[in-house]
Amino acid sequence: MPLLDGGNVPLRSLQGQVVLVNYWAVWCKPCREEIPELNHFAAEQKGNIAVFGVNFDAPEPDKNRAQAEKLGIEFPVLAADPAALWQQPQPQVLPATFVIDRQGNWSRTLFGPQTEETLKAAVAGL
Repeated sequence: MPLLDGGNVPLRSLQGQVVLVNYWAVWCKPCREEIPELNHFAAEQKGNIAVFGVNFDAPEPDKNRAQAEKLGIEFPVLAADPAALWQQPQPQVLPATFVIDRQGNWSRTLFGPQTEETLKAAVAGL
């Protein structure tokens, strides 16, 4: 998966980890409210759960970076929408978070702002 910073994360490197892919937009108030929760969760679960962001509006890279910075996103932001990797449509309600299990399979999509508690509950048993 290409990262906004120019790097790349091969899916095989994520095997054994739960992956969360969070769709956000700068105009989405609930998205802005959940970013601190996602930041803390990503830092706390590093090495066990990988968290990535996707700008729903898919602006050009410089604007995308500026928007991610404005929102204070501390986890990696993807350069492109990865929904097709899991045969899922792009969510049309924000915020939305794909939950990918340790084998790399889509498990479910969470809609609405998440907290650390709801994220922990969503990944329990994966």
